[in-house]
Amino acid sequence: MADTLLDIRNLRIEATAYPPGEAPRDLVIVDDVSLRLDKGRVMGLIGESGAGKSTIGLSAMAYGRGGVRITGGQVLLNGRDILAAGPAGLRALRGREVTYVAQSAAAAFNPARRLMDQVIEATLWHRLAGRAEAEARAIGLFRSLGLPAPETIGNRYPHQVSGGQLQRVMTAMALCPKPDLVIFDEPTTALDVTTQIDVLAAIKTAIRETGVAALYITHDLAVVAQVADEIMVLRHGKMVEAGETGQIITAPRQDYTRALVSVRSIDHAEKPPADEPVLRVEGVTARYPGLPVDVLRNVSVSLDPGHTLAVVGESGSGKSTLARAITGLLPPVAGQMRFAGRTLAPQLAGRTKDDLRELQMIYQMADVAMNPRQTVGTIIGRPLEFYFGLKGAERDARVQDLLDAIEMGKGYADRYPAELSGGQKQRVCIARALAAKPRMIICDEVTSALDPLVADGILRLLLDLQAREGVAYLFITHDLATVRAIADSIAVMHQGRVVRYGTKSEVLAPPFDDYTDLLLSSVPEMRLGWLEGVIASRRMEGAGN
Repeated sequence: MADTLLDIRNLRIEATAYPPGEAPRDLVIVDDVSLRLDKGRVMGLIGESGAGKSTIGLSAMAYGRGGVRITGGQVLLNGRDILAAGPAGLRALRGREVTYVAQSAAAAFNPARRLMDQVIEATLWHRLAGRAEAEARAIGLFRSLGLPAPETIGNRYPHQVSGGQLQRVMTAMALCPKPDLVIFDEPTTALDVTTQIDVLAAIKTAIRETGVAALYITHDLAVVAQVADEIMVLRHGKMVEAGETGQIITAPRQDYTRALVSVRSIDHAEKPPADEPVLRVEGVTARYPGLPVDVLRNVSVSLDPGHTLAVVGESGSGKSTLARAITGLLPPVAGQMRFAGRTLAPQLAGRTKDDLRELQMIYQMADVAMNPRQTVGTIIGRPLEFYFGLKGAERDARVQDLLDAIEMGKGYADRYPAELSGGQKQRVCIARALAAKPRMIICDEVTSALDPLVADGILRLLLDLQAREGVAYLFITHDLATVRAIADSIAVMHQGRVVRYGTKSEVLAPPFDDYTDLLLSSVPEMRLGWLEGVIASRRMEGAGN
């Protein structure tokens, strides 16, 4: 017990739900969870959305998000129960003994203040060092975290650095006060695979060099396997299994953990080419108004009926911009697009009703793609009314058919988005797109915000619907595991250009160009030592050059 830093005992956390049209009711979101973390160790908390991962992590700061109440148990940090600390005690604790790294770095920084001022703020507020010493400490962290120009990057504002750099600056901010415990809450989920490698390596180096203990919260078992000494698997607010990292990933004891380990076993065989593509993009170049730089440069791709074209690349490579050009939201300055045998008008306003109906889109964030004040039945029913004039019982029957198609059955038409899980919300968005009877659907990162088991279910559903309906998908993603699971053909984009293009078997077969090789080698593998192996290999390649 002498080395125990964090000791959570029989933690119980509740929240109040307010279902539309119903009386409020209390929900147990963490149920009798206990864990112990020793000094200098990293524990991964893993599980699907709603498992209680972030709620448990925040309890280590004696904090609960709005509406959340810690109703039972103890949280002992350095031997004292911080749940019994008053406001003054918590102010002295947070930012000093325990710090937090959020998922969205962009939302965690004040855009009007320089990075250095924000990184050293807690250190100065707690009077842990003078300004000169705090800045020197921050610069040392910038250097160990692999940030460019460590002596001067602190003079920049948040918008002047990339997402991956900002995530590392936030890690420096958490480490600057020299805390005993850092809570990492999904710190790489929103990053593309190449940036994720850099951030993971930086976090692991910083943990090793500072000796800090950490809770690492994620839904990606392959990621947490690279940084954690031990893992706790959670589901529905309860502990499923806990143990050393090697045991969890190689010999899991529980069925749910085994399902997490074996997820993404989809083996989709690519289809033979069709006689005529449903979409042909020819030499498209596009730029955003007011910017002199082209964000798409002479892009040419095609998509066959009933096939899936995966468009992959880092953030900023032009993937979503290509989708905006195809949908008419960003008219190209050069090139043309043909769809279902006809030339598409460059601007959305020039598209026909058939163009709009036959070319649908599913967005990454289902939460913001649906009106929270409308029921599921209304959301799915609107395209039925708009495109086909269906009303009343005929519309309701078709809505139910679509709900059956997405495996949500009866009882969901009268629910509101707030009553659905993340995976269910995305299924509703799929049903809404299918309601228009499209020839093609653009899927823009539709699984990147979902945990692996839910994402796996969405991919299987999309493949099943494609087989039944013959719809074509243009699937935008940075997840190479998803690409392997669903694609018939692949376009790799980099800096607005297509740098590799062909069938899945062609694109994923060596020899690779340097950029495609970098993407493929950056996908985390579920084995111990993978991250160290990748870093060592890249150092050798750098030395060789």
